Amino acid sequence: MMRLLKWLFVLLLLAGVTGAALFLYAKKKFTEEYTLESAKEIVIPRGTGLNKTAQILADNGVIDDALWLMLFARVNKVENSFKAGEYAFDGRLSYEKIIEKLVKGDVIARVVTIPEGKALVEIKKIVNDNPYLSGEITLDIKEGEIMPETYHFTKGEQRDAILEKSRQAMKKTLAKAFAGRDENLPIKSEQELLILASIVEKETGITDERGKVASVFVNRLRLGMKLQTDPTVIYAVTNGEMNLNRPLYKRDLSYDSPYNTYVYEGLPPAPICSPGKEAIMAVAHPENTPYLYFVADGETGGHRFAKSLSEHNANVAHYRGAR
Repeated sequence: MMRLLKWLFVLLLLAGVTGAALFLYAKKKFTEEYTLESAKEIVIPRGTGLNKTAQILADNGVIDDALWLMLFARVNKVENSFKAGEYAFDGRLSYEKIIEKLVKGDVIARVVTIPEGKALVEIKKIVNDNPYLSGEITLDIKEGEIMPETYHFTKGEQRDAILEKSRQAMKKTLAKAFAGRDENLPIKSEQELLILASIVEKETGITDERGKVASVFVNRLRLGMKLQTDPTVIYAVTNGEMNLNRPLYKRDLSYDSPYNTYVYEGLPPAPICSPGKEAIMAVAHPENTPYLYFVADGETGGHRFAKSLSEHNANVAHYRGAR
C-alpha cells in the first residue's frame, strides 16, 4: 500500500509540473508577437462561427494554428463576440492582439460617397465603379430616390443593398421634411417637394443661398409664373445625363420637353437629380423674400437676387461685365 501511495504521489507531482509547463507555454503563445511577411486583408462573413473564423485566419497565414485561436477565445470567454467584416492584418501581431481586434470589430472602413446633385445615371456609375462592392444593380430606382451621403460597407456587399439603404434614407428624410414643412406652401406632396429640392440643389451649392433660391421658385409657383430654370433644360436636352459638354444655347430654351420649365408651367414631372438634406429643408422652409429672379454674380460663385425684371436685367448686365 505504501509503495502504491508513493507512485501516486510521484504521478501527481509530474502532472502538476507538466500542467504548469503547459500553462506557461500557452501564456507565452497567447502574448508572443510575430511579424507577418506581407499584409493581409481578410473578410469574415456574417454568421461565421469561431471554428470557421479561426480556420480562415489559419488558411490565410495570419495565425499558425486554428486550434490555438479557438482555445484562447474560449478561455477568455469571447468565442461568441467576434464581429464580421473585412480586417487588415499587418506588422507585429499576437493571438492576443488578433482576438482583441476581432472582438472590437476593428474592420477596414470601406465607403462609397454619393455627392449631392448627382443624376441617377451618375449615381449608378459611382456605385458600379466601386471595386469593393459586388453584384449588378437590379433595383428599379427612379430619379431622385437616392439620399446623397457617405455609406459604409463590408467588402463584397451587394450594390443593390447600398442603393436600397440609400433609398430608405431618402424616404425617411423626405417624409420628415414634408410633415414639418411651412404652412401655405404651393407644395402638395412629398414628390413635389423632392422635385423642387432637386432644382434648388442644381442651382446653388452655397448653403446660405438655398433658402433664397427656394423662395424664388416658391414665389413663382404662387404667381403662376414659369420657373425658367436652366438645369431642367439641361436635363431635358441630355435625356437625364446632365452632362451637356457645351454651353446652353438660346435655342435650347425652346426644346420641347415636359422637363423644360421655360416651355411648361409648374414643376417638371420628376426630379432632375438627388438633392441633399439642406436643399430639401430649404424647400420645406424657404426664406420669406420678395424675390422672383436670380442670376450668378460672376465673382464669388454666388447669385444676385431681384424683385423686378428691370432689377434682374441690371444684375444680368453686371454678370456679363464680371465675366
